[in-house]
Amino acid sequence: MKRTSINPTEWGLQFSFDQGEIVEGASRYLRCSGQISVTPDSSNELGVAVVSPNEMRGQIECALANIDSILEAATMSRANIVALRFFTTDIDSFLENYDVYATWIAEAGVRPPQSLLGIQRLVLPEAMVEIEADAAA
Repeated sequence: MKRTSINPTEWGLQFSFDQGEIVEGASRYLRCSGQISVTPDSSNELGVAVVSPNEMRGQIECALANIDSILEAATMSRANIVALRFFTTDIDSFLENYDVYATWIAEAGVRPPQSLLGIQRLVLPEAMVEIEADAAA
């Protein structure tokens, strides 16, 4: 798979993302559903409990770990991520903790295009961030 960064301006590079990216030669594409900071919990009617309730840093870490699990199950890695979408109930807090994501993706040596959207609420009231990822191999 060949990746070509597209950056008419370079401001996004400081945030570990390219404005666009051409992906050539991929034969497999993975679309991850939105991952929030949850762990299995049979005592809850939904079967999950929020990890780090109302704490952004821990929630970003857990959601990214959940993405790692999906990538591993698909025999892919962070290096295969070609797009990300972040949804958060608190953009300021997300940006204050953006280094969690920047460090996580830097290990892969890629800068996938991304979007950050502020929203009113996620599926569980204690959840503050949801991350969707697309990967290709």
